[in-house]
Formats: sequence, C-alpha cells, structure tokens
Amino acid sequence: MARQPRLTLPGYPHHIIQRGNNRQPIVLDDEDRQCLLDGIRTQAQAARVAVHGYVLMSNHLHLLATPETGEGVPTMMQAFGRSYVRQFNRRHNRSGTLFEGRYRSTLIEAERYLLACMVYIDLNPVRVGMVAQPEDYPWSSYAHHAGLRQDDGLTTPHPLYWALGNTPFARQAAYADLVHAGLSNEQRTQIGQTTHSGWALGTADFVADLQARTERRVARGRAGRPISKQKSD
Repeated sequence: MARQPRLTLPGYPHHIIQRGNNRQPIVLDDEDRQCLLDGIRTQAQAARVAVHGYVLMSNHLHLLATPETGEGVPTMMQAFGRSYVRQFNRRHNRSGTLFEGRYRSTLIEAERYLLACMVYIDLNPVRVGMVAQPEDYPWSSYAHHAGLRQDDGLTTPHPLYWALGNTPFARQAAYADLVHAGLSNEQRTQIGQTTHSGWALGTADFVADLQARTERRVARGRAGRPISKQKSD
C-alpha cells in the first residue's frame, strides 16, 4: 500500500522526528552537533518555520515547529538534510546517505498538547538514561526554556509558553516545573504513537476541523477513536 503524504498545514505545530539510516549515528562529536543545530537554524529561518523545541540524540532528532506556509516544513527538512549530510560526509571522509528517506511528523492541537510535547522532547535524554536531569543535557531546548542558556535565534517560544508567566523568571520556573513533573504513560504513548504514524494528535473536534482542511486522512478510523499503544521514543 502506498504511503500517505505527510500531513502538513501552515499555522499548526508539527512534531517531527528524523532518524539516522538504519538507526546509525547522525552525529559523532560536538562539532557535528553544533553544525547540525546551526543548519536547522539557518534553514528554519529561510523556510519561515518557528522552532519551539528540539532535542538532538545520537541517532535521531526531534523538532516541534510551526510553519508559516504549507511547504515550510518539507522545505526546511530537505534543505537541512542535504546541507548537513554533505558536511558530515566531507568531515568524516564518507559517502552515501545518513538519514532515513522520510522524516516522520504530525500536527498537534496546541492548546491541549503543545506544552506536553515540549516536555516529551526535553525529557528524551532522561528517558533513555543518558542524563539524570534535563538540565544536564546541552543539546536540547530545555536550557533555553528554563532560562539557563540563550539559543541565539534557534528557538522561538510559542505563545502558550509566554502564557506560563508574566515575567521571564516566572515562565522559566513554570516550564521547569512542568518538565520535572513529567508526563503520564498515556501522554507519552499518544505523543510517540501519533508522530510515528502521522495521524493528528488532538480532540475529536480538532481532528474533524483538520480533516475539513485537507483531502489527506488525518486520523485512523473515526475521530476520537482511542490511540493504540505502541513503542515510542
């Protein structure tokens, strides 16, 4: 069966995962990591995509981003992928592909799931045992949102993040509290499963509204059907 086109619409947050081919590493050292993040910053700005959260793992990366246009996300991912792979191959004297052929992504209902998705992304290194606390991992958006570091144009806070408090300190403290409180098993399953499958994540009304905006199916079965449990990252 042919795969459906990716679900992408302007103005909606997209949760994106890009893996290494056959789960091979996509970074080998900190120079690679910085090069990769610099590439995302450059291509996101060029494609008019606001990146709200990210985490760079050894063999994959997560992004939470809102495009201004329908082509913003695919344009950003294609341009970033080509540029980074050229630099990676040249630097490490290799050739051939680095990433899986297709990144995975889905649209999420901001009011219900955006902050949870940010928490999911920033907790990835903790969840797999790389660090004990999210602040111990330098290659995620957590430090920016918690006021520990500025990302120099890479991260654009979403309005729902701004609504966490009336001052920078209040917002940073509130977000840190959300991350350290963590997510329920149900939330983790929903976020991971929908991103891998490409189905939209939101309430039945949200899914129905999305379906009215695109010919591409946005959910498995009828709107509001419970999401089946599946392995996630």
